Amino acid sequence: MIVTSAVRHAAAGSAALLFVLPVPVAAASPATLAPSVVGEPTPPARQYVDPARLDRRGTQVQRLPGAPSVPSVSALSWVVADASSGEVLAARNAHRKLPPASTLKALFALTALPRHSPSERHTVVDAELNGIGAGSSLVGVKEGYTYKVSDLWNGVFLSSGNDAVHVLAAMNGGWESTTRQMQEKARSLGARDTHVVSPDGYDAPGQVSSAYDLAVFGRAGLQDPDFARYCSTAYAEFPAGSWSYGIANTNRLLTGENGVERYPGLLGIKNGYTSNAGNTLISAARRGDRTLVVSVMNPQEGGGFAVYEEARELLDWGFEAAGRVRPVGSLAPVRAKAAADPGTRTVSVARERRGAEAAAPRPGAETAAAPVRAAREAEPSGPSAGLPLTLVGSACAAALTLWMWRRRTASRV
Repeated sequence: MIVTSAVRHAAAGSAALLFVLPVPVAAASPATLAPSVVGEPTPPARQYVDPARLDRRGTQVQRLPGAPSVPSVSALSWVVADASSGEVLAARNAHRKLPPASTLKALFALTALPRHSPSERHTVVDAELNGIGAGSSLVGVKEGYTYKVSDLWNGVFLSSGNDAVHVLAAMNGGWESTTRQMQEKARSLGARDTHVVSPDGYDAPGQVSSAYDLAVFGRAGLQDPDFARYCSTAYAEFPAGSWSYGIANTNRLLTGENGVERYPGLLGIKNGYTSNAGNTLISAARRGDRTLVVSVMNPQEGGGFAVYEEARELLDWGFEAAGRVRPVGSLAPVRAKAAADPGTRTVSVARERRGAEAAAPRPGAETAAAPVRAAREAEPSGPSAGLPLTLVGSACAAALTLWMWRRRTASRV
């Protein structure tokens, strides 16, 4: 009876201790703690690209065996790149700063297109047409006429109309504000050679870009459905009050006019000309599953249409050489650490704030939680998995010792 009572009391005490003591938890492995990502594709292996190579003067290309020779063209600067990956297949003086002429309208479109719906209507006032440079290309925007935003963008892309740019810039916050926005947009895309003075591309002191930056703008434009639609439109009707008239895209590679043969698969984008810049062009074309973007600045030979023929030669070379050259650069912007990116940082801070709010106790819960928290804080740190078993064993040993002592005492008596 004594033994049974001792064992019963020891077992009861051990059970009580088991209820009081925390349940041991197995240590989690890093793989268990890390969130699992389902369905995320494995990124392809990237080829090493020397970021400084495009800073060098002259033609840059890394041909593999069997690759065609780069065509000899007269442009001061040009770039051939894969529009999907951003890899630069070849380039000449890629970062040379030159006047861009109306190819700068590609950056204007990237900046201002998202601000207004294509179906939105706007009535033009006289102030919006002030300050248009002498000799500018015009689509025929008139004061007092009401236009859809899509009409104005057709005027920008097809007729290279500086009057349409002025109206859209006024709708976008004004000329100076649009200039600042364009500069910020260029930097966000990694285009660091561009300095914007006049959003329509009109010659202005200090206004420059580069073949690299123009290719960046062209590639970014193809990712915007509205931009892609406007820049590939060959013909459109432009309203003039109660009637309308036809306008044609001035990009000859797209329309095949004035003796320039249309380029198969051309997606358009933007051409330009001023007396200071010469002829400039951003072109994109698709062949099979590959899309290329080519920028050409200021050919030195062949007349006014040479920019189209040189772009044609570079596009042909790019399609033939694809897969047979190593990239010499990339149009993708170089990103700093995620924490340094303002947008990423904002999201991160918001997530941290939400996490802190979720972890914080609700009003009234602090008093109820205090005893539990105090008990947890009083618990000894370190492994406790073997402690309950040790206590049970000690209780059983004590009971056995007591039983043996009682037995010896009884035998003596």
